Amino acid sequence: MEIKVLTAPGLGSSGDLHWQTLWEQSIAGTKRIEQSDWDAPVCANWVAQIEKAVAEAGPQVVIAAHSLACIALAHWAGQTGRKIRGALLVAPADAERPGFPPEATGFTPIPLVKLPFESIIVASTNDPYCSLERAAFFARHWESRFVNAGAKGHINSESGLGEWPEGQNQLKELVQNWRTL
Repeated sequence: MEIKVLTAPGLGSSGDLHWQTLWEQSIAGTKRIEQSDWDAPVCANWVAQIEKAVAEAGPQVVIAAHSLACIALAHWAGQTGRKIRGALLVAPADAERPGFPPEATGFTPIPLVKLPFESIIVASTNDPYCSLERAAFFARHWESRFVNAGAKGHINSESGLGEWPEGQNQLKELVQNWRTL
């Protein structure tokens, strides 16, 4: 199977009702980047797994990252020599905020340089893990298109999005390399 999309879940991984899991089941060519520790992640380990998955998938892959995986992907982008088609960065977790889980290590400082691929950041107005303003700040520094998704919480299974058609449309833009960015 040709891998077109890699999903990159955040802290705790993505459960059965999360849009990432549903995409893996319904969108051909979609595979999850597995991590050895979902609950006490080390950024360097997550970056290594992203590198391995991209090496296997090839340069035409798009990564659909959620939460803390968005931050891991920004770290990976600054370290790798590999290319990808693009990334959909959904509800990036602000690893620099007060109260960030101490069991997640090495994710700070958050890289604030242009990502070397097309990217879209989707953020919510009521995300408890990252303010809309902070997500827009990341978008400016990463030179990502910014999408305000409205009040959708952390854009996870608790948000009740199902297969999340709006997110699938943004993913298609990146997979098909549409010039709407």
